[in-house]
Amino acid sequence: MYGTRKAQLAMVDVAWKGTGLRRDVLLVFGGAVALALLAQIQIPLQPVPVTGQTFGVLLVGALLGSRRGALSMLTYLSMGAARLPVFAGLGAGASHFAGPTGGYLVGFVAAAWLVGRLAERGWDRRVHTTALAMLVGTVLIYLPGIAWLSTFVGWGQVLQLGLIPFLLGDLLKLLLAALALPWGWWLLGGWSAGRPHPASHT
Repeated sequence: MYGTRKAQLAMVDVAWKGTGLRRDVLLVFGGAVALALLAQIQIPLQPVPVTGQTFGVLLVGALLGSRRGALSMLTYLSMGAARLPVFAGLGAGASHFAGPTGGYLVGFVAAAWLVGRLAERGWDRRVHTTALAMLVGTVLIYLPGIAWLSTFVGWGQVLQLGLIPFLLGDLLKLLLAALALPWGWWLLGGWSAGRPHPASHT
């Protein structure tokens, strides 16, 4: 379905052509900084505010690809562990990894890698496959997050506290990414000269 060489590139490799260690370092660090900024965005929805943190994880993974996406997450987590205020709500410190949300933070690395890998295989070029990639990435954030949170609140309450309140916000972020990424490819010329529109399912 996506057999061309272009379909094996992350979006950033098409938008900014080139190679080299310095370029990769800039991209990895830039992804970490972008995530730190997105993590501070809060939309006051009920029952809990929606932040841009998980959206940033999935977006960075898709834009940078698997290897750089995962390294960007590790850089972000290292910045937080070094007490830079990069976590949601300007949070910082290694205590976040031992606290109730530590599992979600660990899940960022796996989610960014897998979403990036799927993007490298062309999944971010159609609305429906982008949505599926984002859904899988979101699940990879929640699996370690819920498992770790359960050690604090017990399995009887973990879904009520660590999953259900965030479903609406995550659905909105998933839909936003599913629309934004294919349109980004279209603007870069990925569907020129007879290539289908990003809303197409063919």
